[in-house]
Amino acid sequence: MKLKNVLIVVNDIERSRQFYHDLFGLELILDNDGNMILTEGLVLQDRTIWEKFLGKEIVRENNSCELYFEESDIEGFVEKLENYYPEVKYLSRLDQHTWGQKVVRFYDPDGNLIEVGTPM
Repeated sequence: MKLKNVLIVVNDIERSRQFYHDLFGLELILDNDGNMILTEGLVLQDRTIWEKFLGKEIVRENNSCELYFEESDIEGFVEKLENYYPEVKYLSRLDQHTWGQKVVRFYDPDGNLIEVGTPM
């Protein structure tokens, strides 16, 4: 068995597709009208469909998981993030851990937590 995809819930699926394309270069593989599969195994799911499917309300910024990306030019990435999405909400701005890794944590437009760090 292998992990195939990671699904995140979004309010505006097209806005989220553009966000993940702009910052991470993810491309659309399949559009299932309210469910989009992007490269690297990320799936965007429309919030209203997901809430109806689960019968539960979605809790934004719940901080129970994060999407993790690696980028060797982290300063360049942060500059790109600030240029494309100056309104982004940070959990922690660019920082360096005691073991040397640089990381930045922020929320996507729907409150899904993202970490970008330098390769270990």
